Amino acid sequence: MAYVIHNAQIHTLQPGRPEATALAIEGDEICAIGSDANILHEFPDAQAYNAEGRVIIPGLTDAHIHLEQYALGQRKIDCETPTRRECLERVAERARQAPPGTWVLGHGWNQNNWPEGFGDSYDLDRVAPHNPVYLTAKSLHAGWANNKALRLAGIKAKTKDPQGGRLGRNPDGSLNGILFESAMNLVENKIPQTTTPQVEQAILHAQSLLLQMGLTGVHDFDSGQCFLALQHLHKSDLLQLRVTKSIPWEDLSSVTRLGLRTGMGDSMLRIGSLKGFADGALGPHTAAMLAPYEDDPHNTGILMLSTAELYKYGRMAVDAGLSLAIHAIGDHAVREVLQAFSQLRSYETSQPLPNKAPLRHRIEHLQVIHPDDRARLAESGLIASMQPIHAISDMDMANKYWGKRAALSYAWRTQHERGAVLAFGSDAPVDSPNPFLGLHAAVTRRRVDGSPGEQGWYPEQRLSVEEALHGFTTGPAYATGLEDCLGRLAPGYLADLLVLDTDIFHCDPMQIKETRPVATMVGGAWVWQE
Repeated sequence: MAYVIHNAQIHTLQPGRPEATALAIEGDEICAIGSDANILHEFPDAQAYNAEGRVIIPGLTDAHIHLEQYALGQRKIDCETPTRRECLERVAERARQAPPGTWVLGHGWNQNNWPEGFGDSYDLDRVAPHNPVYLTAKSLHAGWANNKALRLAGIKAKTKDPQGGRLGRNPDGSLNGILFESAMNLVENKIPQTTTPQVEQAILHAQSLLLQMGLTGVHDFDSGQCFLALQHLHKSDLLQLRVTKSIPWEDLSSVTRLGLRTGMGDSMLRIGSLKGFADGALGPHTAAMLAPYEDDPHNTGILMLSTAELYKYGRMAVDAGLSLAIHAIGDHAVREVLQAFSQLRSYETSQPLPNKAPLRHRIEHLQVIHPDDRARLAESGLIASMQPIHAISDMDMANKYWGKRAALSYAWRTQHERGAVLAFGSDAPVDSPNPFLGLHAAVTRRRVDGSPGEQGWYPEQRLSVEEALHGFTTGPAYATGLEDCLGRLAPGYLADLLVLDTDIFHCDPMQIKETRPVATMVGGAWVWQE
């Protein structure tokens, strides 16, 4: 039997029919869309849902999330505090409840927002003398450990910096407990691993939170264990979010031996791109820059993958039918990636590859780009996988550390106008996965308190509501190869949709951040209702 939703303001994102008032669903697909009169007449025996005039939009997808880390992070100390002192107080409170010797874990600190700046290992020793402590930075590109954690990891003053990372040190060469990039692995490898069943339970809890926020799909960039947990959930019919799962760079050889390729799976769980890191992040000054940071004239960040390396491993991935998703934040990293993708496109067209169409490669984050490189994503058919919410989190840091270069940071309007497909996300747990915070940021480029002013930060980069909405709908659908059945409300498309409490197309743009779904549907089934 068909199911009809009527008396609604439906924004379809369908070319030629942008609006409707009713739609009909059979199974997991939309079978008709139009006016109340036409749809109710065509399906007289259908079960009906009266939307009471509310706005309905396609379900939203977070095109860059760390699902396992977000899920497990719900149990960690929230270290995103206005001062270092408050963070330490939270660590002390958790340590008092933890048995001696067990790990105390947290996430979210940002020294750029603390008047006191970076902490050190002895700060953590004082508040948690009987436990190893490890706190990841908001950026996920730095960690903060106490001396007990450093000892368990075998890190000493004479320990050399690992390739692609750095151990924080005091002026006298002693360790200060801060670990950057790959150096984080030295401690993280000593933390007791979470079991797959534990990850499954954490994802189930996180899934309910994400569905309530209005997310019906995610592109995940976490570990292989996360993929295993997702497979178990899918097999047990417990997976309600549509997940496109990336493959870690280090798993390339094993994945190619198994014959796995981009697009394998179904609409609920499918393989995405091979994920690699070309550099670090803005906050810890590890994003690779063409010119030094404004406040650190000898530092241009850390370049982790050169053009030659990207091309070498990229050919292996392309030969195996795997698209690439490369993390690149600084303008130097972005340029290296663009050069590698240009070479890969030439290679793809010269080879009898298994895929008939060019692979849909992505650049993740793309936080600052050199003016000479603005058009190169569109020229190579690359997807700009960006996180609008980062702009309102990072604007002060970008101004301080990049200076005038910040004019082309978080520049989604620039990429949109030049023809690159935008796929928007949050990078959670780096920022909130609430997609309406992301939409608000894309449209206003203002913080939730209204700063830095009515026009927003570099307002020439703002998007319209509809343009921003495409970044959370049709863009991610295209990125994962499902643009013919996801991202729009049209006949033949999967019935993923949201009923909203606010008309985001006609409200004050500052209200977008407060929008909440009244109901969330995935594949024709209500998976959450208020």
